[in-house]
Amino acid sequence: MSQETKERSAGTYGVLTDEGIERLRKRIGIYIKPPTVPHNYEVTWDGVRHFALGFGDSNPLWCDPEYGKSTRWGGLIAPPTFLYTMGEPVVPEHTPEQKAILKGDPLAGLGAYQAVMEFEWWRPLKLQDRLRMQRLTIGVQVKEKSAFSGRSVLETRAFVFRNQKDELHAMQRGAWIRAEREASAKKKKEYKLPEPYTDEQLAEIDACYEAETRRGAEPRYFEDVEVGDELQTIVKGPMRVSDLIVWHLGWGMQLTPPGAFGETYKIRKKVPGMYTPNPLGVPDTIQRLHWEKERANELGIPLPYDYGALRETFLCNLITNWMGDHGWLWKMSCQHRVFCYMGDTYWVKGKVTDKRVEDGRNEVHLEVWVENQWGVTCTPGAAVVLLPTRDKGVELPKPAREDADEMVQYEIDRLAALG
Repeated sequence: MSQETKERSAGTYGVLTDEGIERLRKRIGIYIKPPTVPHNYEVTWDGVRHFALGFGDSNPLWCDPEYGKSTRWGGLIAPPTFLYTMGEPVVPEHTPEQKAILKGDPLAGLGAYQAVMEFEWWRPLKLQDRLRMQRLTIGVQVKEKSAFSGRSVLETRAFVFRNQKDELHAMQRGAWIRAEREASAKKKKEYKLPEPYTDEQLAEIDACYEAETRRGAEPRYFEDVEVGDELQTIVKGPMRVSDLIVWHLGWGMQLTPPGAFGETYKIRKKVPGMYTPNPLGVPDTIQRLHWEKERANELGIPLPYDYGALRETFLCNLITNWMGDHGWLWKMSCQHRVFCYMGDTYWVKGKVTDKRVEDGRNEVHLEVWVENQWGVTCTPGAAVVLLPTRDKGVELPKPAREDADEMVQYEIDRLAALG
């Protein structure tokens, strides 16, 4: 009898229990194999171009190899969040005890809502680069009271990426709220839903698209930046199903293994819970809540909604437009506080909050955020950009630890120290 079957029989499936929390805590520090293979095993021109165009960015630094040859990078590089599409898993052989700990989902049946995402980038991804990824849970924090869902758990996961030369590329830290779906449905805040757009509203969006510029090859020097400077606003939307399709072409499916028709049958045989009946009674991916209203409604959500990764990519788009080819996006963090539904528009904004010289780095600190068409801040965030001076280019930052395993342990210790 599977753990899920036992929980259903006991009436604890989808219920947040102390036993489930303790089982989740035991996973801290154990490498986990992702449920899907990478969308891209190697950085290619087509892969990068499809990803960039999927979020509406035709920056030649990502899309034109010839342009890249004239930059400090010597060739095409990938947008910062391209790492989402890569990462061959590095998972050592588990002990019998670890296999038992990793069996099933300790919080099966609970919702998983992305709350926080943090990135730190140390070097670019260039053509023919490959990435290996180490993924694991690094922290479990119980929230006794939450405006979102009452009692919940904040599960923090780390993703460490290194290239084929064993050089660390980036660190990604994500926190997901694990909460009872019924409780979150009852507690969810009421937000205005998208309404038909007027000609004036659509004209305003088009005008923003028309006005969008990139710093590009012209350096933005550290000396010229002032606290209070605003980044040029960019717009994305209104979100359509066709936009989501093109995003998936570049991003991959992420949650569902790749393949269609008979390939999904093979997956469904192994993981039947990943497919539930659609309105025609046909088993379909649970991921369809992002484009199918009926599935979203079943989970207490009024309309299909977007992905946190998409908003994170929009924020990167804003920042890279502003900093130009000579800058380096070192750190970015954000919180996803409000659903963005199909039909919503994203207004992506930012401003300079600080500039400082730290250990020889010329740091510019930014406040960045995403608003919807109602002026509600959906995703607040912050970033640190390194800029050149007139007499010195940017030196790439170094990770806290050069070895991937040591970096993982550093993250576990750091999070534990924060409580």
